Amino acid sequence: MSLSVQVNADAMAQAEFCLGWHGYVTNQPAQQLSLEQAVLAYREEYLIECGFERLKGRPLSVSPLQLTSEQRVKGLFRLLSLGLHVLCLLEYQVRSQLAEQQQALAGLYAGNPKRTTRRPTTEAMLKAFKGLHLTALSQQARTVYHVTPLSTLQERILALLGFPSAFYSTLALHSGKLTFKMSAP
Repeated sequence: MSLSVQVNADAMAQAEFCLGWHGYVTNQPAQQLSLEQAVLAYREEYLIECGFERLKGRPLSVSPLQLTSEQRVKGLFRLLSLGLHVLCLLEYQVRSQLAEQQQALAGLYAGNPKRTTRRPTTEAMLKAFKGLHLTALSQQARTVYHVTPLSTLQERILALLGFPSAFYSTLALHSGKLTFKMSAP
């Protein structure tokens, strides 16, 4: 007895289009890699395209420019790739810590504060810090600095990045030593 299989490619493509299904294949035997493990491994894979998407879209936003100097073009892309590396490193650090602690991060989604994720993006984490302010009040020869207190989510993100809890609170104490001064025109 023999079995012959023939795939109708048109029917398969139509079914995938209608149902949103994708076929995945592995060369690992089922004894070494279960279906669940294979799906999880696929979901966790690193896609280099995500980095290029960040360069083309927000937050780095490479848009059409007119740079006449080759040096400036190289410099711009080196600066943008450095920014991309920072985004990826922050994301990697937080995701690694969450995996090590077997926890998820809640509060990143504005409309759903209880929604959690084990794979937060750097953009979402940076957005969580929106609204922080450093205020300097000057009266005669004395200047008093005040920083907006951190939320629980912001403190959690800093902890996942490995910063000590007092890192942010000491900002107000040392703000007068910043190398730049901001003032109203």
